[in-house]
Amino acid sequence: MKNLDFDLSELRFQGSKRRLRLASRPTAIDKLYAGKKDYGKRLDAIRDDIDDLQNMMYAHDRYGLLCIFQATDAAGKDSTIRAVIGGVNPHGIEVHSFKRPSDEELDHDFMWRTTQHLPPRGRIGIFNRSYYEEVLICKVHPEIVTQYQRVPSEHLADLDAVWAGRYEDIRALERYAHRNGIHVLKFYLHLSKEEQARRFLSRLVEPHKNWKFSEGDLEERGYWDDYRRAYEDAINETATPDSPWYVIPADDKKNMRLLVAAAIREKLASLDMHYPLIDDARREELKAFEAELRRQLGG
Repeated sequence: MKNLDFDLSELRFQGSKRRLRLASRPTAIDKLYAGKKDYGKRLDAIRDDIDDLQNMMYAHDRYGLLCIFQATDAAGKDSTIRAVIGGVNPHGIEVHSFKRPSDEELDHDFMWRTTQHLPPRGRIGIFNRSYYEEVLICKVHPEIVTQYQRVPSEHLADLDAVWAGRYEDIRALERYAHRNGIHVLKFYLHLSKEEQARRFLSRLVEPHKNWKFSEGDLEERGYWDDYRRAYEDAINETATPDSPWYVIPADDKKNMRLLVAAAIREKLASLDMHYPLIDDARREELKAFEAELRRQLGG
């Protein structure tokens, strides 16, 4: 089940007294594949393992897995999610993408719209963005909270306290999920500023990608350092052994997809799962059913 010559613990952050610094984490590493064909073979092998393990998880019906994807624009969240789950039984996967909150969502607590989509036992849930937006984009643009979110004014006097409270709530939610058998993996796709510029440029010069470009992309790029600080804070405040963050080098999309897939496979393989056990009486019943079907087939 290896397929990759890479130690995933180098990317995993479970919390530490020593603060994680994104500047010290690579956005690119040596290629994990020899070429396009080799990449495809490696990814297919990992996805096959994920599919097998998810089928066992579904049959075992005790665990669920939530995978959260966060990143700056153009890091490749959508394509990575498609690549990683492309070969997995759709019955065992639930994907949710979270955009700007609706009026109904703003009338609820800040995690309401995401918690109702936590995966049930036996399934893998994918969040393309998540409740972490509430300590990322909201922290970079606090007017979202103070002007548009319907938080009582008495709770907004100290914004540092707002963020601290939200980190606390997120940690509590992830502890709660884990205690109920829903494991949480969080992926930060770590893209360099230079590679983001190249990807934005490709959206402008390649006609079939024009639809992906928005003027807001360049505006948000001006907050690059603010977003990096917000991501650092979120990762440091919410990383735990039970709900770790993976800081995935994202400048090479193929490497990124292989690493994400391998981390998901590793997590599934670590769960104490098995197919339902069958006692002797049931085994005899199954033999009788088998005999009847063979008789009907003339065997």
